[in-house]
Amino acid sequence: MYDIIIVGAGPAGSNLARLLGEQYKVLIIDKRDLENESVVNSRSKCCGGLLAPDAQEMLAKLELGLPKEILVSPQLFAVRTIDITNSLERLYQRFYININREKFDKWLVSMIPDSVDRRFGSLFKRLEFKDEYCEITFIQNGVCHIEKAKLIVGADGANSSVRKYIDNKNSLNQYVSIQEWFECKKPQPYFTAIFDEKITDFYSWVIPKDGNILVGSALNINESPKEKFNFLKDKLSNYGFELEKSLKKEGAYINRPTKSNHFFTGTNRIALIGEASGSISPSSAEGISYALKSSLFLHESLVNGIEGFHKSYNRKSNSLKFNLLFKNLKIPAMYQPKIRNLVMKSGLLSIDDN
Repeated sequence: MYDIIIVGAGPAGSNLARLLGEQYKVLIIDKRDLENESVVNSRSKCCGGLLAPDAQEMLAKLELGLPKEILVSPQLFAVRTIDITNSLERLYQRFYININREKFDKWLVSMIPDSVDRRFGSLFKRLEFKDEYCEITFIQNGVCHIEKAKLIVGADGANSSVRKYIDNKNSLNQYVSIQEWFECKKPQPYFTAIFDEKITDFYSWVIPKDGNILVGSALNINESPKEKFNFLKDKLSNYGFELEKSLKKEGAYINRPTKSNHFFTGTNRIALIGEASGSISPSSAEGISYALKSSLFLHESLVNGIEGFHKSYNRKSNSLKFNLLFKNLKIPAMYQPKIRNLVMKSGLLSIDDN
């Protein structure tokens, strides 16, 4: 029997396994193959692949420096903000590290100690509660496996299968993120953020990556997301984007924690970290910093043993809850068209030539 089973090997799960591996008997599972460098997963993470300043700060606190193989060009120092609703455009200085997201995840996995058991290419199927332990079932290479543990950690993202066993899924505020990759003939030096209430009450983006561009949008699940995404692509042609040769399309659920009950750390037998706990910015959808921070908090809460860990983890996570509250206070300035119009027209913090 394991002490801890971690479901999900994204930044939250792999960082926790890295920190806990020498102290506990740990198993980590993920549906992707994250150990074979030659494998490009068809189930790649639907992510813009930008490390925002908050994520950079967390990597620094964890004493982690990025290897150059993870970086892609160009590195980005400004956000081109297009407000289609108000027919406005501004340029703001921001510093992002542009990365290959799959290589980033594989790099984090490579630092997990050898003492941690890994079952990659495994699909989580079921969780059962016993008197003294929990039992999970997963499928690997067509074979059903059952493993036991004292503690299960859900690090399996926005549509967390683990969270469904302990929380009402309807409490989450979910969107669907759709991204499509295109060949790019004209170099794009910016991360472009697009606001248009006819497409979404969240936002859309264009990110350059090694000669290609990634077009994405966070869309309301119940408002014809595929049609809205096509509408976005049609509009982008008016802003200089040539979307001629499509390379691939990907999608995933994304949470937007706008209420206090959207954030949930779990129970004394099930811990939730990263986006599975609702830890993701409701204003920008940035999630890597929250993944690293929540996994660090859980590790610190487990240093003195599994028993009673949840009280400590819940207390430490209050800072995440307050941070999400602060991010929600920023939403009107970004997503209320009239307020956004005033902010952008003022030119405050803009680096445009006037």
